[in-house]
Amino acid sequence: MASSSGSGSTGSLSTAAAMAMAAASGTEEEMRALMEQRRAKRMLSNRESARRSRMRKQRHLDDLAAQAAHLRRENAHVAAALGLTARGLQAVDAENAVLRTQAAELAARLHSLNDIIACMSASNNTAAAVALTVAAAATATTTDPFLGGFDGASLDDYLFRSSPEMFMFPALQS
Repeated sequence: MASSSGSGSTGSLSTAAAMAMAAASGTEEEMRALMEQRRAKRMLSNRESARRSRMRKQRHLDDLAAQAAHLRRENAHVAAALGLTARGLQAVDAENAVLRTQAAELAARLHSLNDIIACMSASNNTAAAVALTVAAAATATTTDPFLGGFDGASLDDYLFRSSPEMFMFPALQS
């Protein structure tokens, strides 16, 4: 008997032709056998199609599982990198705080040293004037009997009493 391996209208025509031939031969049993053959062929085709579908589905599930595992590994790697970066940031922040504190301390010391230098400059100007006065007084004592005896030992005492700020440093007092 003629059977079709294709699909569509050719298969329907050959089946219809086979049925027409079976009907022409007049045996209903041949027609049933032909229908049973078609049904068995269709069942086999459906089984094969279902098997291919299950295989595709299983392949897809395997691919998804592999992708999920890869993404988990990548996520763990990114989380580790983030942790390292966060710890690095904390270390840099701590170092930055220390450096800011040191900068503030150094600025305060610089200000204090500038004050000392200014005081010393003012004192040096005053001390120079006092030294000139003392020198003049010393010369005067040797030549002027009214000023009284002014000896070299009391010169240091006189300088200290006349300008004590020259011998005091604010940074050393605190």
